[in-house]
Parts: sequence; structure tokens; C-alpha cells
Amino acid sequence: MRKACVIGWPIAHSRSPLIHNYWLKKYGIDAAYEKKAVKPENVAQFIVNLATSEFVGCNVTIPHKEKVFQAVAVADKIASRMGAVNTVYLKDGAVCGTNTDGEGFIASLHHSYPAFDLRTKTAIIIGAGGAAKAIIGALLDEGAARIGIINRTRERTLGLQEQFGSRVFEINATMMSDALKNCNLLVNTTSQGMEGQPQLAVDIRHLKQDALVADIIYVPMETAFLEKAKQLEHPVLGGLGMLLHQAVRGFELWFGLKPEVTTELYELVAADVQKAHEQ
Repeated sequence: MRKACVIGWPIAHSRSPLIHNYWLKKYGIDAAYEKKAVKPENVAQFIVNLATSEFVGCNVTIPHKEKVFQAVAVADKIASRMGAVNTVYLKDGAVCGTNTDGEGFIASLHHSYPAFDLRTKTAIIIGAGGAAKAIIGALLDEGAARIGIINRTRERTLGLQEQFGSRVFEINATMMSDALKNCNLLVNTTSQGMEGQPQLAVDIRHLKQDALVADIIYVPMETAFLEKAKQLEHPVLGGLGMLLHQAVRGFELWFGLKPEVTTELYELVAADVQKAHEQ
């Protein structure tokens, strides 16, 4: 029986088994997917040994994504751009790594708003960490014209400008309201607004009226940031769709079938998130 897993430290919070085992059952595939707690000091060895293990691949969650990037034999272009791997698979006996966070965001966006065309659009990203990097790269690949960065640490913003080029620009406090007036897509990639974290302090009253507002957080399902955007009559996109869509390619690589993100799967995972949120 083929087996895949998700590795992290800690790992109890992961919804990946719920997603992948739903697909395995739905498509009648004789395989299994499980959680595996791997300590940071053991990650590199786990990845190196994958080709001779019981697993055909794995997902990678915090805090292992950078270490796994260093450990895989082959990292694709997207993983190399990120310096981080979230999906590991075997190809011709070699342990390979990719990163599906960016494509997960884009697929979620297209799934919920199929008419939204990123070409010639201006996006603003809040944050400059790994998730921001994934989404910036994916937006540029989709043809976004300009991408502004709002971040507390200027050094990280400048690093993103250096990596991605002239279409990426810094937004400081004095530019904020003008930048928001010209924004088509606003995305929070920080942990602010997540359960147990401080709320996001970005005033969106000046945001272009038809701008789409997205948050990659899914606990809670609707952050205060998205609630405010809805009150201002903006279309919104929560983070759960990105979680589901980023899982698609790994499943296809391991089990040979491209699964569908259905309403039933969304509701199954949403109910699990809500239950945990209420405990």
C-alpha cells in the first residue's frame, strides 16, 4: 500500500490527513496518509531516507520548509525561488521538492472568482515572509502589473524588490492611502488576525471600491480583517481555499490522479476548523 504523510513539529494541528484521506476514499485509491512528528534535528535525515522508506512523499509544514529545501536532491524552479519546500515526491528514485503555496492561492482565487483577471492589475501584499514570497511569485507569473508591499521591516521588503524586480514596490505610511485607492487585490499574508494573535492594523477605508480582499488565515474562518472588508462591501477570500488547493498537486504526484476541491471537502474541513476554534 502506498503511503504519504505530513511532517512538522508540532503536527497535531495539521488538516492535511483530513484532506488527503477524503480524496483517497472518494477516488477508491488503496493508500494511506498520516501525520508524522519529526523533530527539527531529524528532518534532513528523514528526507534523505525517503526514497527507501515506506512513503512515496510528504507534505511539509512549519518549521521545516527551509530545512527540507536544503535536504532534497532536486528542488524545482518554484521551490528554488522560495528557498522552501512544502511538497516532497519521488521521481526516478530521486527525492524532489516543490512549493505549491503560490499556486494554491491562485487556484483558490480562480475557484471563487473565475472572472477576476490578474493581468494589468495592481496587488498589495501585507507581510514579507515565506507566504508573501509564494504569493508574489504566483501573482507575477499570472501577469500582475505591480505589487506593493506593506511590511514593518523595510529590509525584508527591499529583499523582495531585489528578488522579483521593478514590478514590486514598497508602500510606506505616507503612500498608504494613495496606494489603496489604486489597488485591485489586497492580501494579508501575516499571522495577524489568527486565533491568539493581535489583530491586523491596516485601515482599508481608502481601498478601491471593487478591490478583492484576501486573507490566508483560516483559523478563524473569517478574520476581523475580512469582516471589515465585507462591511465595506468588498468581495472577500478566506484562507481555507488556499489550504485545500495547495494540496492538489502533491496528491497527484503521489497517487497519479488530480483530485477536485469540492464543496463537500470545503465543508468537511471548515467544520473541523470551526470545532477546534470553539474548544
